[in-house]
Amino acid sequence: MNFKKIKLFINTIIFLKPIQIYYRFFYFLRNRFIYPLIRSKYNDSIQNLNWESSIFLVSSYSSINNGFIFLNIEHQFINQIDWNYSKFGKLWTYNLNYFDFLHQNDMSKAIGLDLIYRYINSDPVLIDGKEPYTISLRGINWIKFLSYNKIKDEEINQTLFKHYQILLNNLEYHLLGNHLLENGFSLLFGAYYFDNEKLLLKSKKILTDELNEQILNDGAHFELSSMYHQIILGRLLDCISLIENNSWKNDLSFIEFLRTKARIMLSYLFTITYKNGDVPMINDSTFDISPSSYNLFNYARKLDLKYNELTLSDSGYRKVKMDKYELFIDIGNIGPDYQVGHSHADTFNFELYVNNKPIIVDRGVSTYEINDVRQEERGTSAHNTVIVNNNNQSIVWEGFRVANRAKVVKSNSYENVHSGEHDGYLKLNGNHKRKFIYNENEIIIEDSFSKENDCVCEANFHFHDKTRILEIKDNQVKISDGLILNFYSSNKIKIKTSDYELAQGFNKTTKARRISVIFNKQLKTKISL
Repeated sequence: MNFKKIKLFINTIIFLKPIQIYYRFFYFLRNRFIYPLIRSKYNDSIQNLNWESSIFLVSSYSSINNGFIFLNIEHQFINQIDWNYSKFGKLWTYNLNYFDFLHQNDMSKAIGLDLIYRYINSDPVLIDGKEPYTISLRGINWIKFLSYNKIKDEEINQTLFKHYQILLNNLEYHLLGNHLLENGFSLLFGAYYFDNEKLLLKSKKILTDELNEQILNDGAHFELSSMYHQIILGRLLDCISLIENNSWKNDLSFIEFLRTKARIMLSYLFTITYKNGDVPMINDSTFDISPSSYNLFNYARKLDLKYNELTLSDSGYRKVKMDKYELFIDIGNIGPDYQVGHSHADTFNFELYVNNKPIIVDRGVSTYEINDVRQEERGTSAHNTVIVNNNNQSIVWEGFRVANRAKVVKSNSYENVHSGEHDGYLKLNGNHKRKFIYNENEIIIEDSFSKENDCVCEANFHFHDKTRILEIKDNQVKISDGLILNFYSSNKIKIKTSDYELAQGFNKTTKARRISVIFNKQLKTKISL
């Protein structure tokens, strides 16, 4: 490991919580020398849970050709399913092991059971399937399927219980964030399915602590990804449905706690969701992974959960809603210091929808593989903000790591204005300031960089693939849908155009256009509608 890599590593781990460092070492040592005993037999008789499927997922399995499609990549297994299949990367393998496909619309009881049996037969050789995150998601999916179809099977239950023992001994305290929360959700399902007090106590402890920690005062999940917010909210609604439809434990305070968290998460989601149903593709977000806002709102109504639009605050996001347009603004920090794996170097990024259509967009993500595409999609130049001397505001690296982070040192919101200042370019001896000023017919963005010496600042504007650049003349850009962008500066500016890859989901992109405005210290952008 070279000195540069060591420096990056040190500047990354200094943000971790002590509990994360402790469990990284604890699991590393324990699993090599003293692997915990797994109690492979459950003691209590199992009663079928009351469960009705709530949100059906996109079809990902075809029994006709024994094929799976995940992350827009399809593969057919000619004979036996290789649950460790790794040709398409770790996330594809994870999805194969999640068993979300048990809940697609056309999944029959017989086919679902056959897939579970085939998985159990491969249990001794499973690799990714034995990781705590995959156990968590698969456990919920199996329990839902078994309960919905009124299935009692000794072999399945014994394997499922053994996996829950593995989970209990490998809870993801070294990662925290959404991973530990998913562990807690799954333990709750396991507790109800097996009538198990130990699983229940641990799940309630995790869920109480982590929901209080991870759900901000304005209802946002603290990793600040629309996609993960929707995933976690869907899981929370499932837990509420589980408890309210099964009378094993009647803990009124706990269910009210979950309902309170769900209500504010719903209100946040309602606030950020565009009129056409889209959500901002902020940080690690992409299409066709999480349940839609529409489905989540319908699910909430079935659970009699009320929600309202709210004022965004702690998340650092701001939402402007006018008759003609919707403007989504980021004037906050990139995420919790100790868990920024899904964060991007995107401070002061924004999205613009006009007449319910995306015009200026976040490009989203198309891969979780550690490669140049992943690095580029997390970088500052991939977002609608300012990059200085080609330096990222926050140092993103190794797919899910962030070393030095941009901090918002000032922010302010008042009537028709949102503004902020961040220190991500401290090494260049300057701060980036951005101000959004808006009314019904125009949006003005004022950028300034405080460095005394000359520097190359570049403001990027990523257009949706359906948006067309019609004309560039002097310092004016005309685009489709009647929008005009004018750029002003005390110094000379230069406007460049280029193609970029707009993510349409994992492993799926389309070419779109962007403009880059090169300036020195100050830039004023006026978007006329």
